[in-house]
Amino acid sequence: MGKLTLTTFLTLDGVMQAPGGPEEDPGDGFRYGGWVVPFDDEVMGEFITENFGRVEAFLLGRRTYEIFAGYWPNHDDPANPVASRLNRLPKYVASTTLREPQWENTTVIDGEHLQAEVVRLKDKLDGELQVHGSGQLAQWLLARDLVDELHLMVFPVFLGAGRRLFPTGSLPTACELTGHRATPKGVVINSYRPTGRAAFGTFAV
Repeated sequence: MGKLTLTTFLTLDGVMQAPGGPEEDPGDGFRYGGWVVPFDDEVMGEFITENFGRVEAFLLGRRTYEIFAGYWPNHDDPANPVASRLNRLPKYVASTTLREPQWENTTVIDGEHLQAEVVRLKDKLDGELQVHGSGQLAQWLLARDLVDELHLMVFPVFLGAGRRLFPTGSLPTACELTGHRATPKGVVINSYRPTGRAAFGTFAV
């Protein structure tokens, strides 16, 4: 049985919107796209290479899928661990509006059947079903306890605006730290396994 993992770039204040460039996602007037770029370094690249080395299939939201589909088919390189896997492995897109995807090995899953399909995919895979970015989809999966592991790449910058991975009203969830590392430029990469509902208490007085 495979597992579903979520990998996300986050600012210190939890923003995940448009990490890769100014034009990536200017929705809601977001003006700070590309905040990851100044912190790219070798250690961050090593983690990404390791992560993509475990993938067997991808599950993506429509917006992230369209960003990837507009870039990676035009930058294909069999030696590149990201390009080679994104271009060749199965890709499942959660969407109610996408009808005829042009990127090879793409299957659209509508919202009505999404939960059953995610469970089915996890059951049939041996490796990882990976979610990258895909904010709305990530929140939907977390709210249904469908994520087996989170890789949160936290960058030393806060923006004060933008869509967040954990909005107000998120399901209270406890996690176990399964791995961590820091890059020379200050990016902290933490891996967590959800363990159930968050617990609460009080310190003895």
